[in-house]
Amino acid sequence: MALARHIHEQVDPEQIFSQLQNDGSKAHHHHVHIKNAAESITPYSSRYASQAEISKYIIPQDGAPADSVHQMLKDELDLDGKPNLNLASFVGTYMEKEAEKLMIENLSKNMSDADEYPAMMNMHARCVSIISHLWGVQKGETAVGSATTGSSEAIHLGGLAMKRRWQERRDKEGKDRSKPNILMGSNAQVALEKFARYFEVEARILDVSEKSCYRLDPELVKKNIDENTIGVFVILGSTYTGHYEPVEEISKILDEYEKKTGIDIPIHVDAASGGFIAPFTHAKAGGPKWNFALPRVKSINTSGHKFGLVYAGVGWIIWRDESYLPKHLIFELHYLGGTEESYTLNFSRPGAQIIAQYFLLIHLGFNGYRAIMENCLVNARLLSKSLEATGWYECVSDIHRPKGVHKLQPPQDIKFGNNNANGKKDGETSADYNAGLPVVAFRFSDAFKKDYPHVKQATLSTLLKSKQYIIPNYPLPPKEEKTEILRVVVRESMSLDLLDMLITDIISVTEALMGSDPIDLTMFQPGPSVGGEKRVEKQLQSKGVGHDEKHKAKRGMEKGVHRTVC
Repeated sequence: MALARHIHEQVDPEQIFSQLQNDGSKAHHHHVHIKNAAESITPYSSRYASQAEISKYIIPQDGAPADSVHQMLKDELDLDGKPNLNLASFVGTYMEKEAEKLMIENLSKNMSDADEYPAMMNMHARCVSIISHLWGVQKGETAVGSATTGSSEAIHLGGLAMKRRWQERRDKEGKDRSKPNILMGSNAQVALEKFARYFEVEARILDVSEKSCYRLDPELVKKNIDENTIGVFVILGSTYTGHYEPVEEISKILDEYEKKTGIDIPIHVDAASGGFIAPFTHAKAGGPKWNFALPRVKSINTSGHKFGLVYAGVGWIIWRDESYLPKHLIFELHYLGGTEESYTLNFSRPGAQIIAQYFLLIHLGFNGYRAIMENCLVNARLLSKSLEATGWYECVSDIHRPKGVHKLQPPQDIKFGNNNANGKKDGETSADYNAGLPVVAFRFSDAFKKDYPHVKQATLSTLLKSKQYIIPNYPLPPKEEKTEILRVVVRESMSLDLLDMLITDIISVTEALMGSDPIDLTMFQPGPSVGGEKRVEKQLQSKGVGHDEKHKAKRGMEKGVHRTVC
């Protein structure tokens, strides 16, 4: 969540608004005589419709009628984008009404009150068990885990466990423990670097490249590990391009390093999205192992609110065995008459999402999840192939290419199939293609840029917003930042009908741009804010700069934290 700031004294919109109302001009006086706002017939007949503005930055002295406040806030929220057309986000925006009903019925339940809500805690334990088995927990090991508020908290917990185990080993060996480091690719989501910064671990951020499929390069891992490496973060599903990182290949490198040096370096798999895709799809993780089937993998996290299909607010962290969760990090809580063990960064947190997760696991079952994930990949392939077939776009993601093929195919060689409406051949599954997330990362083709140098990708993103699609345009990680990509996450709610309209709209907007005068397009190109000023709310929020001012950032692309959109 972005940091927010209180209103500065020199910016007082309430005062400005008050001056306008009391400047003597009849234009600003609305003669609506209402003794008591609570007696209004409708929210729009109250004084808040024309005489007074709902307070924004300081708490009002007197309250306001619930129906009026509800309507005013609802009207303001209409300015937001539509969640289902937010194609930038991995977070789910659809749940069945029965799941929503369960969540509403349990909104007031707090996960920290374990003794008061034993049924909910039983469901939590069942979810941990189900997910552990999905991830290949081994016979003889006792997996242990917890729900979290999301993958960010889960990643921090996994990293802390690795750091503590490394410290304990260094203490036992009588060696210095002041310089821990951890490895990750520059495509890592910001939560991974946050862990390193917040918990004082050197982040060794390794460059990604086209050669490495924009993911962690095993050769660079080999060159950067040492006795102070507490672990390696390996991502099962890059937020940039959807590629799975080669967990087993990196595991073998660490195995060889241990044989030579005796140093055991663990892997934590950040499967924020892939943790609910790889277990179900026919493609798995592309063939190699990625989960607890590899002894080197000690912990895995995922987001239940991404492809776990729950609304925002739940993640999961699992350790393959309780021996990999250091006892020093576990708190025994005596709270409200009960005793429980806890290892989280938060205390109070909602329980409704955990109940919803259990509902979905039982309701959908393995085959239900498989059908949904396979459908997402089918639609992502259709979008990818359609874009490349125009000759105007090239996909950086490659889940639409035959397994083992990572190079762009000429438009005339792209095959859609001719058996089903969505271009899927009978008997075809994700196993016939490269494994990865249902993500379509694309850019203008070199030929398009040569013929239409005045057309910028950011303009396409801007114009698609006018059709209510949110499709971000942003640069790839450092060393590859000259390449900008547009990215679509194909979630469960991307129906074939919506996909058809999306493809049509992308093509029609692109055609309009091709026929536009370069001067006319300047109004849609990234530029400074109107008047050089930002909205008051933006001044109070994060200090980050926009696309048009990225050159003013305190840290350049090569040093900054690369969030990507999740």
